[in-house]
Amino acid sequence: MLFFPELIQELEVLSRFDPGNHQQGIKIHGNADREVIEATRRLFHKGLISQVDGGYLTSLGLEVVEHLQATLTILSTAYPAPVEPGHG
Repeated sequence: MLFFPELIQELEVLSRFDPGNHQQGIKIHGNADREVIEATRRLFHKGLISQVDGGYLTSLGLEVVEHLQATLTILSTAYPAPVEPGHG
């Protein structure tokens, strides 16, 4: 799987949502960076958010954001180096 810039931009927009607060949405203003506006529009067309300029997460969007948050938590947690076989 390749991470294209468009995918990263969509993930960054999704990371602005709080999965613990379903009543909190986001609003992307018309003067935001073009990439953010386009990423938000793509998320709307994919059915992950309720409005073309942000809004609220759909049920699918909430599921994606929960997985994204878990992934970011796992990847940003420092773990001890694994023990090499035969060296432990």
